Amino acid sequence: MNTFVAPEVNWAALTPVLIVLAAAVAGVLVEAFVPRPARRPVQLVLGLLATAGALVAVVWRWTVVQDGGPSALVAGALIEDGPALAAQAVLVLFGLLGLLVIADRTESGEGAFVAQAAARPGSTDEADATRAGMAQTEVYPLTLFALAGMLLFAGAGDLLTLFVALEVLSLPLYVLSGLARRRRLLSQEASLKYFLLGAFASAFFLFGIALLYGYSGTVRLSGLAQSVPATVGMDWLLLGGALLVIIGLLFKVGAVPFHAWTPDVYQGAPTPVTGFMAAATKLAAFAALLRFLYVVLPGMSWDLEPVMWVVIILTMLIGTVLGIVQTDVKRMLAYSSIAHAGFVLIGVISLRSLGIAAVLFYLLAYGLATIGAFALVTLVRERDADGNVTGEATHLAQWAGLGRRSPTAAVAMVIFLLSFAGIPLTAGFIGKFAVFSAAIDSGAAVLVVLAVLASAATAFFYVRLVVLMFFTEPDGESTAVVASEGLTSVAVAVCAVGTVLLGVLPGPVLDLANQAAVFLP
Repeated sequence: MNTFVAPEVNWAALTPVLIVLAAAVAGVLVEAFVPRPARRPVQLVLGLLATAGALVAVVWRWTVVQDGGPSALVAGALIEDGPALAAQAVLVLFGLLGLLVIADRTESGEGAFVAQAAARPGSTDEADATRAGMAQTEVYPLTLFALAGMLLFAGAGDLLTLFVALEVLSLPLYVLSGLARRRRLLSQEASLKYFLLGAFASAFFLFGIALLYGYSGTVRLSGLAQSVPATVGMDWLLLGGALLVIIGLLFKVGAVPFHAWTPDVYQGAPTPVTGFMAAATKLAAFAALLRFLYVVLPGMSWDLEPVMWVVIILTMLIGTVLGIVQTDVKRMLAYSSIAHAGFVLIGVISLRSLGIAAVLFYLLAYGLATIGAFALVTLVRERDADGNVTGEATHLAQWAGLGRRSPTAAVAMVIFLLSFAGIPLTAGFIGKFAVFSAAIDSGAAVLVVLAVLASAATAFFYVRLVVLMFFTEPDGESTAVVASEGLTSVAVAVCAVGTVLLGVLPGPVLDLANQAAVFLP
């Protein structure tokens, strides 16, 4: 008779995840027991302390791993190695910056989130809740739960843990996407689309896990890696399961043809949530995809390469072409993120340690520019006929002349746009150079040529916005850059400085990424 043997748990190694999860649970208790007027400051302090503490804990665990080597945790369910800790460090940084933007309010006291999510859009209940100054402070624990799921996702050592982490990070984001203060129906539509398509992606992912378990008899990534060269006669199970798992991960990445949710969700979700989700979810998904491909499937590169090449080419093409025709800033940035997913996938399939480091650096550079760009979108607002500031000015034409109205905001936006375009002296240029170098080293020069052409084309819609801001006369006074409590300005400043520093002095971060580029077998 078999008896259950409880695994030994290295609680110290789980410190970063435990800090974020504990803060998320504490945030739920705050909602239950703290008086309504005090909830927002308590939740904000709790969230910022948790993310800052988790960042310190990740740095500590990095020093431990550098001295003692990587290790498997909780009987192999989680992995503590260089790629996992590097991804977790960047994720916690994105969480800290994202919370600053999520918490900010304009000078009139207006936040990005609806006063009462349960109220029907346009109803008297919603109007009463708004007039009463109510705030949906549940967004803070929801963000922390999503961040905790991402931390687990980046370090998952078996497929079941990967699936549970996928749901933990996804479910809060589905809810957060439907909580926009304005354009409520569009926000709820985005939430529903994200949920339904995410459910399909999770089903593919889970079916892939079942096939891989049938192939190998284990869900451990290390066990799968051993079974791939040793098991004979069931290659269809391996290939089918691997493809289904990869489909689930490509959905989170936003790669074509699994990208349909991206523009609608990016546009409809509250803009601070869009920025956090665009940066952090993409990083977590790529971290999991890297581990799955590099640990389990390096011997299947010949089988998977044709599929991945098609996905990469379509992703770059569709992201670029459809991005050019967009007239909404958020949708333009959504198609930009799709094109960037194609660029990053080029580094992923290189199957070189250089590719791991390049992908991690690229995602750091992309995430800083993304959070900063969406943070600025929250501050650029429309004016009505009476001169009152209303909702976000997301139509490109409304950004005309922004360089004259608010030079600081416009210059910061230019920095982020130039980084997206891969212009030298920005982090985006170094990221693209590193990814393309890894691809050339692996023999994928054709993909690199196509990616360079796509990058040149994407530069069009970034430069178009720059021209609008600085070289186009504004059409009246229909747009304003609102003042806020300053939290968004801090996030934008950190993102802008980081984007420039990583472009001018990338060496130290690239060295750290190269040190982290070794997976635990």
